[in-house]
Amino acid sequence: MPDGAGAVVWLFVVIVLLIFVVIVLVRSVRIIPQARAGVVERLGKYQRTLNPGLTVLIPFVDRLLPLLDLREQVVSFPPQPVITEDNLVVSIDTVVYFQVTDPRAATYEIANYIQAVEQLTTTTLRNVVGGLNLEEALTSRDQINGQLRGVLDEATGRWGIRVSRVELKAIDPPLSIQDSMEKQMRAERDRRAAILTAEGTKQSAILTAEGERQSSILKAEGDAKAAILRADGESQAIQKVFDAIHKGNPTQKLLAYQYLQTLPKIASGSSNKLWIIPSEVGEALKGIGNVLGNTVADTDDAADVTREALP
Repeated sequence: MPDGAGAVVWLFVVIVLLIFVVIVLVRSVRIIPQARAGVVERLGKYQRTLNPGLTVLIPFVDRLLPLLDLREQVVSFPPQPVITEDNLVVSIDTVVYFQVTDPRAATYEIANYIQAVEQLTTTTLRNVVGGLNLEEALTSRDQINGQLRGVLDEATGRWGIRVSRVELKAIDPPLSIQDSMEKQMRAERDRRAAILTAEGTKQSAILTAEGERQSSILKAEGDAKAAILRADGESQAIQKVFDAIHKGNPTQKLLAYQYLQTLPKIASGSSNKLWIIPSEVGEALKGIGNVLGNTVADTDDAADVTREALP
């Protein structure tokens, strides 16, 4: 029995030693992943910063604090009420992009750097937006982002944090102000539409008047040229008739007879109610009468001669 009890004791001791060795190995050998960093404290005091890779610690002497993420992080903060210069309360959502550059400072210089960045962003945002009116706050996002980034980067530098970007995700004015802004924008759009419509109507009227003026000018020029050509044609026709008449050497009798033939054509129109006989008709009739008288006289003379000649 004593030998059996001794064997059990030795087996228990061996098992305890093996467990102790495993615990020592586990606490001594640590693997740091990529883009992570670890802070090692030796007997409660900062000893070194572990980089990615395999490292060995002294068990029960060195203590590895929770690993820090060295990648760029994005934190969206809840909406914050901010009062503008014209005493309007707007709700602003912010997004901050930051990165841990010094694990030691991020561990010992600040207790909670995310909460610190949030509070610093809120106070800085109120200071910046408090000096702007609502319209400037809505249209000056780049300016606000730049000022926030400069203040945050300067303040968080001693915490081992670098703020790369600050973005205003949303700026929400009160509902009454939103309604007024919508009405104002609608009125502005209507005014611009009315101006554009009036400009279009004006240009259309100008172009129409210009086209009508050019059309009238061209038509008048065409009528003038046509009248000139018509007058030239009639002049040439009259000249040819005049030349033909003079070449034919007409007698007074022929002219009077032709004149009488032309008179019915003058009165042949259906709209002629009154026929005015020109003074030249008397001369023409007198000429015709002379002609007819001469003809009758000649006829009587011929008859007398014939009677005298007969037995």
